[in-house]
Amino acid sequence: MNAPAKSKKASQFRPDRNVVARLPKVLLHEHLDGGLRPATVLDLARKSGYEGLPFQDEKQLGDWFHEGAARGALPLYLEGFRHTIAVMQTPEALERVAYEFVEDMARDNVVYAEVRFAPHFHTAEGLGLDGVMRAVIRGLEAGERDFKVGTGLLVCAMRNQSPELSFKLAELAVAYRDQGCVGFDLAGEEAGNPAKEHLRAFEHVKRANFGITIHAGESFGPESIWQALQYCGAHRIGHGTRLIEDIVLYEGKVIKVGVLAQYVLDHRIPIEVCLQSNVHTGATPSMAQHPFRFYMDRGFRVTLNTDNRLMSRTSMTDEFLIAVEQFGCSLSDLEKISINGMKSAFSHYDERVKTIFERIKPGFAAIRNELGLEL
Repeated sequence: MNAPAKSKKASQFRPDRNVVARLPKVLLHEHLDGGLRPATVLDLARKSGYEGLPFQDEKQLGDWFHEGAARGALPLYLEGFRHTIAVMQTPEALERVAYEFVEDMARDNVVYAEVRFAPHFHTAEGLGLDGVMRAVIRGLEAGERDFKVGTGLLVCAMRNQSPELSFKLAELAVAYRDQGCVGFDLAGEEAGNPAKEHLRAFEHVKRANFGITIHAGESFGPESIWQALQYCGAHRIGHGTRLIEDIVLYEGKVIKVGVLAQYVLDHRIPIEVCLQSNVHTGATPSMAQHPFRFYMDRGFRVTLNTDNRLMSRTSMTDEFLIAVEQFGCSLSDLEKISINGMKSAFSHYDERVKTIFERIKPGFAAIRNELGLEL
């Protein structure tokens, strides 16, 4: 690749894959059970005696997960998880998956990553919730030591399950705050499962001064986002794709921002955008119609994420590259997205500042200098 002229600015430069792969990145929205390596799924299935996998070949299995997920509807997208969850029922399996998650992050030049999961899905063979949490945390801690990636764990409750279970999981999340758990999430199908039904869980988390992110605006409209914020006290919004329905567009330009969208903008509520996943689940009809660029141009605190690397066959490099190729993001835009991610992380303030000034900014500066780009 030829270096651009010295006068070219980073705000005008569109990086290629080789450059994007080397950029420091921050990931806030990834599901532990949606990011396994196909080879790991096969190996864990063999060790556990699980016979439900549709293929025994690594490539065929990876293709099957991806093709099954990319059918334009969230319930269809979620079908493959029964297999990954089935092979994650022992401490050894959970620890391995968590460790490999951090290793994969390091390979993708992710400097800080939060990963979420629903602990109760991993108790089918007698492992208790504490045992589940300890196994995942061991894997993350070992990965941090070996690969120098900061991590945080989020506990997920599910919208379609009982509020009593959600409260129990909220207590679990808070109980592990000093062992690596950084927040609480509510996931699952939004339609017919309002977040406010789980209010007791969120009241507990709020009173504990703990982090809250909620899947909202993925399969339901702005009302779901409003409820996540104003009933449940969410600090971040997972996906938020349909917030665009509270923004009036004319000929591709924003002409009016609704009350809810203005609140999200004014209060710097981070939006955990997952580009490929949003197309696969039908949260947006196509990549061309994704509101990502409107959010960026208007100044929303946008972060980029993978959601489920196995199901959507993606990486942070892939998501960044889509931002460049589909939405015209520059090197400066990508730096802003990485900094947005770290500002929005549920890690402590001093860690966030340290990561921004010791890893993200120097990493982008080194690339700019190498390519002869000006700020």
